[in-house]
Amino acid sequence: MDHKKTMGKKKRDNLTGWAFALPAMAGFLALNLLPMILSAYYSMSEYNIIGKPHWIGFANYATLLFGENETFWVSVRATVLYAVMAVPANLLFSFMIAMLLNREMVGRAFFRSLFYLPCIVPAVASSFVWLLLMNPDYGLFNELLRLLHLPRSQFFWGAKSVLPSIVFIGIWNTGATQVIFLAGLQNIPRVYYEALEIDGGNAWHKFWSVTVPMVSSTLFFNLVMGIISALQVFSQAYILTEGGPNNRSLFYVYNLWRQAFKYMDMGKASAMAWLLFFVVMILTVVVFKTSDKWVYYEGGEE
Repeated sequence: MDHKKTMGKKKRDNLTGWAFALPAMAGFLALNLLPMILSAYYSMSEYNIIGKPHWIGFANYATLLFGENETFWVSVRATVLYAVMAVPANLLFSFMIAMLLNREMVGRAFFRSLFYLPCIVPAVASSFVWLLLMNPDYGLFNELLRLLHLPRSQFFWGAKSVLPSIVFIGIWNTGATQVIFLAGLQNIPRVYYEALEIDGGNAWHKFWSVTVPMVSSTLFFNLVMGIISALQVFSQAYILTEGGPNNRSLFYVYNLWRQAFKYMDMGKASAMAWLLFFVVMILTVVVFKTSDKWVYYEGGEE
């Protein structure tokens, strides 16, 4: 009898577990896996959303990579340039602010909330504020440059200044990355700094020999997430520049959106999505493979 009761209880527990997991599994199948399968099929089809998809094999990929799709490589170039500038700038700024917010000072809680505040501001609202601030005719930033006797800038309206301007407003919105860095800094045992002080170490020794190695795992996480986020930049081009001027801010995902919903070419858009997926996966694998050279895990094997 005891054995039957035990088996019955295990069966009920298993059914209860599956019941709790079922909504998440159903959501994954309906909202993630099924759309991925459909997009893989559409990427090998000629499909304009209205009619039925027509199978054409790898023709969409060939057209994008080797054909006459002029905007594809333009968007790749714009996205790569943005990522090269944005990822290091965001990591460096976030790390510096996190180190400042980790120090003992008056109003520390207020400043932590202040630097995180931009993350909760809607992207559309903040974008319109930046459009006003960086307006080349009457914007506050150009007025400050004029007072400092510096040359005025076209910001979003200039071919050379549009990407640095978008990178700048991205730095303003790095509160979540700062919080992650701050958590990593607070996890460093104080005993390491005290031991270094006893050995005569200065502030630079503390930073380079203790802080950087101990926060390297946090840096690794933020680096991976930063690369993925930078390659999927969309809202800035959609709201601020519409890909201009001269396609300098025609980012990859914005171009993908145009192919799908402006030109009604869901086949090429799906192919672009899968190309981006493979590029992100390859870059993530590369970063993971190199992490054992520079990421330190406390208690891990050398």
